[in-house]
Amino acid sequence: MNCRSEVLEVTVEARQVEEAMLALLHTILLHRSSGKFHYKKEGTYSIGTVGTLDIDCDFIDFTFVRVSSEELDRVIRKTVSEFKDALSNSGSDGMGQISLEFYQKKKSRWPFSDECIPWEVWSIKVNVVNLANEQERQICREKVGEKLGEKVINVVEVINRHEYLPKMPTQSEVDNVFDTSLKDVQPYLYKITYQITDSLGTSVSTTMRRLIKDTLAL
Repeated sequence: MNCRSEVLEVTVEARQVEEAMLALLHTILLHRSSGKFHYKKEGTYSIGTVGTLDIDCDFIDFTFVRVSSEELDRVIRKTVSEFKDALSNSGSDGMGQISLEFYQKKKSRWPFSDECIPWEVWSIKVNVVNLANEQERQICREKVGEKLGEKVINVVEVINRHEYLPKMPTQSEVDNVFDTSLKDVQPYLYKITYQITDSLGTSVSTTMRRLIKDTLAL
């Protein structure tokens, strides 16, 4: 099975990192989650509904939709918060990446552990820039909101393609495909990892500053 890979890239100031990452991760997971499976007998089941919430960002002119599960939100926020702290500790300007990997388990014979086979990976590259004043920050607030809107549309277009998804499992195999640990939603099995890289090159920072200066000149 070939694992498909998608890359998104955003440039933000430090205070926008958390909201930008939550917006993109939640958007992807919204489309990679289902309601809880309720099995009546083997091969027969019903699927519960997935509640949603509109979330307004504080530092970006943007509203995103997420699954209403508070449990899922806490899990995502924990990793994103760790990523944000690691970025801030890396220096004033930095670059990092969060990866959201969906996988399914393949049972192995004892004494070997189950094999985790990825089928989709989303990599979100983050460039952090410093801005000089409140006027620049206000423009960045608007520009990042516009870019996030474009990224969300891109995510939806990719997910709507007719590509591989794990087949609906039987009751005995549901834990090989879905995360059943949450009480109110059932995302495909996933893991979120992150890494911090060296300070970003001047090209990214210069591009953002040029965008801001062009807006100021209007």
